Order: sequence, then structure tokens, then C-alpha cells
Amino acid sequence: MAKAVARHPGIDQLAIAPIVDEIARSRRRAGLRFALLFIVTWVVLVGGLALLIASSGRVHPDFLAEYAPFFLGGIPLTIFVSVASIFFATVFALIGALGRISTIAPIYATATLYVSLVRGTPLIVQIFFVYAALPQFGVVLPALVAGVFALSFNYGAYMTEIFRAGIQAIPRGQLEAASALGMTDWQRMRRIILPQAIRIVIPAIGNEFIAMIKDSALVSFVALQELFWRARTVGSAQFRSFETLIFAAVVYWFLTIIFSLFQERLERRMAESDRRL
Repeated sequence: MAKAVARHPGIDQLAIAPIVDEIARSRRRAGLRFALLFIVTWVVLVGGLALLIASSGRVHPDFLAEYAPFFLGGIPLTIFVSVASIFFATVFALIGALGRISTIAPIYATATLYVSLVRGTPLIVQIFFVYAALPQFGVVLPALVAGVFALSFNYGAYMTEIFRAGIQAIPRGQLEAASALGMTDWQRMRRIILPQAIRIVIPAIGNEFIAMIKDSALVSFVALQELFWRARTVGSAQFRSFETLIFAAVVYWFLTIIFSLFQERLERRMAESDRRL
């Protein structure tokens, strides 16, 4: 509003300044009230649920205190599986996207088959196929490699369409200008298309990574001792599945909250840099 006032020199800026300041203060107060109510609502809802569970008498805090370090010891493997899988999924997605925009029929058909086949079958089936079915053909992969490969192969198919949309979002005029400058197709892709496409799809990759953190629990079925495997194993052995699974769910929840905050900060910083441009 101050900029709008500055563009109209006929307005008495000394008289309007207190009004502008009051509007700004009112907005800040409204924002603080919203944030306070948001926090209070979360505390009431989460605290009420926790109190309800604790008052049931079926949850034993001493049991959780005893096994919590063991459960938390699975977090590094969970994060490693998620990070490694999203990295290789990005590679699969980039290759798949290039295939999906190819004008060569066999390449386009192969990329399309990859996307259709992977998206049309359950992730858990793909994990077991890589880990338990491929050994019949002599392909024996360690559990960690099989889990990461299956996750990245699956997510790569979904992210293929994200990358394809990002590549096709580049204005055609830029590609024509690059051709006019004598750039080859590879140079256009490396210097013009990919830098902008990756910038466009980064928020979507962040969303896929957050989903990957939760889906990484599926690799527990191939005996990877990450967070969910530890919680499930102890819960079954001690007949305390409620406590262990609630604990694992809360840890996954906090991990997604933490990485969501990082993603929001990254998106905000990218938006600010775009405005500067």
C-alpha cells in the first residue's frame, strides 16, 4: 500500500502514514492470533488423544522407555533408504521422461511400457519380485540393494510424468533460439532444458521424498532392520503391537513434519529468487 501511495504525489503522505501503519499492525496481530489458535488446537487434539490412550491402562511407558533406543536406531537406515531411493528414482524419471517425449517409436514405447507396468502393479509386489523372484534366474541382490532398487524403480515411473511436464513447460521460443545459435539437441537439453525443468520439478520431488519416507517401511518385509521392522518385530514378540506401532507412527509423523518444513523453506527461497529475476 505504501508503494501505491508513493505513486500518487497528490495524497497527503503524512496523513496516510498512520493508517498504513495501523493496517500493518492489524495484519500482524491477525497473523499472531491465527498462529496461536493453530498451536492451541494441535495441543488440545494431540494432547487429548495421548491422555485418552494413557488413561486406558493398556499402554506401559516403561516398556516404551526400554525399547525406544532400539526403535530409534532404525531411523538412520530409514532415512538412508529414502534418500538413496529418491536419488535413483530421479535418474529413472529423467530417463523415462526423455523416452516419453522421444519421437522414436521404440524408445517412446519402452518408456510408456515402463510407466504403465510399474504404475499398474502394487509396490509391495515389486519389492518381493526383485528380492524373492529374481533369484530363480540367478539374480540375487542383497536386501538393501533390492529394497532401494524396487522403491526407486517404482517412484521413477510416477516421477516420469512430473519430469515430462517440467520439460514440456519450457517455452518453445527458447528452444528455437538455441537452435538458431547452432546448439545440438544434447546442448539444448543440457544448457537450456534440464536446468529449468529441474527447477520446476523440485517441489514435486520434495513431495515424493516425503511419501518415500513412509513407503520405505515396506522394505521391512525383506528383513531390512529399519524403524518399522524393529517396531513390528518387538511388538509381535512381546505382544505389545499397539505401543510399538503407535511409537513408529509418531516417529514417521515427526520425520515427515521435519522434511516438510525443509521443503517449505526451499520453495519459499526459490519463489523469492524467481521474484528477483
